[in-house]
Amino acid sequence: MHRLRIPGAIFALALLTMGLLVACGDDDDDEATASPSSVATTAAAAATTAAVSPTPAKIGGEMILATTTSTQDSGLLDVLVPLFKEQTGVDIKVIAVGTGAALEMGAKGDADGVLVHSPSSEKPYVDRGELVGGKIVMHNDFVLVGPPSDPARVKETKTLKDALTAIAATGPFISRGDNSGTHTKELAIWKAAGIELTAVAGREESGQGMGATLNIADQKKAYTLTDRATYLSLKKNLQLEIVSSGDVSLLNIYSVYVVNPEKFPKVKKEQAQAWVDFLVSPATQQVIAGFKKADYGESLFFPDAGKTLDQVGR
Repeated sequence: MHRLRIPGAIFALALLTMGLLVACGDDDDDEATASPSSVATTAAAAATTAAVSPTPAKIGGEMILATTTSTQDSGLLDVLVPLFKEQTGVDIKVIAVGTGAALEMGAKGDADGVLVHSPSSEKPYVDRGELVGGKIVMHNDFVLVGPPSDPARVKETKTLKDALTAIAATGPFISRGDNSGTHTKELAIWKAAGIELTAVAGREESGQGMGATLNIADQKKAYTLTDRATYLSLKKNLQLEIVSSGDVSLLNIYSVYVVNPEKFPKVKKEQAQAWVDFLVSPATQQVIAGFKKADYGESLFFPDAGKTLDQVGR
């Protein structure tokens, strides 16, 4: 620090200090409505403030969250929802359905917040202004699983296309068939591999969530596509094994939105925005990163707050 040598400088410093104190006082008054993510506007600031995230305001009330079955079946919401209530006093009613159904709930104003994992499916709802304030929260990946006997010899394949070709020739394959994010991804990878659905031997649609679909595939000794988190969470009760993974196209990105209160005045805007801010706050991102990591020796989800789609997974 430079030594101030003239009285005028001392006077100026005093005025500056008073101004800063007033500004800090204003920030404290606004803290109840400020987004926790606004605390860190750069990566450096985020790292600095990670351990001292502001305590969310106790706003109380309730909200409806439309989300995917994978966030429920993996057990992640069993950790995050109680933590959110403890910090904010907000009761969340979770409705776990496929991403398509969750997005439709938002589009009809039947939910206050939406947590989903299909960027291509989400875009039209954002473009129409039905979902606002979107933030990327985390990612994991999809994997192909099958019976230990691996009748299609998928484990011997080197690429995702080869794996799908082997499954299509042998089967059986259980599809979600429910317009979920996982179902959307499944359709996309079949298409990318140049394989018609009618050419997939023994392909059946469960029309159910990820946990139920895994159980059906297990019972029928079939292959299926699943998010890694749900599979690992249920693995102890399944015979299914991972037979193919790692392809860049299998990235699974989760984003959270507020249902537009300008279109649906009954939306609990304050509570839904608090949920968004909570999920992307440094403290919650640390919880996500550590979720069940000790149990499985690997992370089930990877935090991505502040990233763009192009930056996720890099």
